[in-house]
Amino acid sequence: MANTETALKEAMTSIEGALGVALVDYSSGMALGTLGGGKDLDLTVAAAGNTDVVRAKARTMEHLGLKDGIEDILITLGTQYHLIRLLSGRGKDNLFLYLALDKGRANLAMARHQLKSIEAELEV
Repeated sequence: MANTETALKEAMTSIEGALGVALVDYSSGMALGTLGGGKDLDLTVAAAGNTDVVRAKARTMEHLGLKDGIEDILITLGTQYHLIRLLSGRGKDNLFLYLALDKGRANLAMARHQLKSIEAELEV
């Protein structure tokens, strides 16, 4: 089992094209941990903004009567992928991993697979 710091380091080092990663509590919008990012990618701002995305999707699913869970949400930009992976399991409710990727260097399918593996090892 990995703690938050170890999980974030794993994401940054093992996922090709990773620009930044955060563990976010979407009940508050606060980042519980961040790694990477920079002046062009403020992970604290991204955590708060992506909290709004998760909440909006959850509300939409409720209005549609969908009785399913969100695995992940993908936002595709011109030069980046932004991947939001909602966590499930004991102690992981209301949490998501946020990963920003360089679109030119990343393999989206592998990134999703690796992020799922990191989630499985994460102990909060």
